[in-house]
Amino acid sequence: MRRKLSVALSALMALSIAATATSVYAQQRGRGDQGQGGGDDDQAAKKKKRDDEWNQPKAPLAQLRNAGPCPYVKVLYDASRYVEFKEGKESAAQTGFTGEIQGLSSGCAYKSSDPIKMQVQILFELGRGPLATDSRKTYRYWVAVTERNKDVLAKEYFDLPVNFPQGQDRVYATETLKTITIPRADEKVSGSNFEVLIGFDITPEMAAFNRDGKRFRVNAGQTQQAQTQPGTPAKP
Repeated sequence: MRRKLSVALSALMALSIAATATSVYAQQRGRGDQGQGGGDDDQAAKKKKRDDEWNQPKAPLAQLRNAGPCPYVKVLYDASRYVEFKEGKESAAQTGFTGEIQGLSSGCAYKSSDPIKMQVQILFELGRGPLATDSRKTYRYWVAVTERNKDVLAKEYFDLPVNFPQGQDRVYATETLKTITIPRADEKVSGSNFEVLIGFDITPEMAAFNRDGKRFRVNAGQTQQAQTQPGTPAKP
């Protein structure tokens, strides 16, 4: 997948974003979380596998000498998770497809009055709930470049198609944005003047659910009860 975005910032300057999908891998939800202790073990094993697979790679441009700091790269909290509820009921038993942005890695390079060139990797954790009707789902996410705490300069949407292998309800996917190019008026403009924001394309109801910090704790293999507990680790 590769797309480009161009937005005129002045008569002579433009900003572009391109992205490529790099890998998708699956993990089956363990049955050890039927009790509290098992859940902790499952979470630890899940985190270790995620870190081993993704390996928190160093961004390809991080080692280059820059004229200043890199732009801030953040996940917008309200759009950090994707949780489908059938018939609008906030219940674990009514959950369709889910998703969460689990990690970011980025780097940049620029000098003199050259534009800032960035690369960003995004780690997604994607889930298939009890009411998901298919083994395939195309998630949609966006990437925006803004002046820090000010206006959006450019925004692009990307599709993330995912296949859930038989018997597995969770997959991880890594997306690489290459490259994000941010023009600078002159050499006095540093990367700290800009932000790169990332999030799922979600409904207002999903955003409100995220904003309230609601989470589910579900025991695999048992009757799923709806429990919304702020601060409880999510299980897509």
